[in-house]
Amino acid sequence: MPAWVDAAFRDYAGRLRGACRVTLTEIAAGKRGKAADLRQIAADEGARLLAAVPAGCRLIALDREGRAPSSTELAEALGDWLAGGRDAALLIGGPEGLAPDCLARADAVWSLSRLTLPHALVRVVVAEQLFRAWSILNRLPYHR
Repeated sequence: MPAWVDAAFRDYAGRLRGACRVTLTEIAAGKRGKAADLRQIAADEGARLLAAVPAGCRLIALDREGRAPSSTELAEALGDWLAGGRDAALLIGGPEGLAPDCLARADAVWSLSRLTLPHALVRVVVAEQLFRAWSILNRLPYHR
């Protein structure tokens, strides 16, 4: 990832305090070439994503066809996650999106936008929106 992506992600993730923390686990993308079987690559990536999710986590799949929560709705969900004592894992797919197995296993499917966003930008937007949701819960002036 470009340096600006890592810097922006670390900035927003670092602003979260207390019980709310964000960690990033990266799964290596499969090799894509002219003759690559993209469905198989997505399935393999999906299997590796699901294997990386700790047991007991609430699983949120990010997919442009999912439901797009408002910042307030995300804050409510974050509050529920924190109160419920279960960690949440948010899955971001590769260039072909998430594998059907990931979407089927998800507790919820959310969309950041109907637009297709570059994967580098998605991790930054997710971290910023989680910080915004946390700010709403804690009545901080960030969310205006």
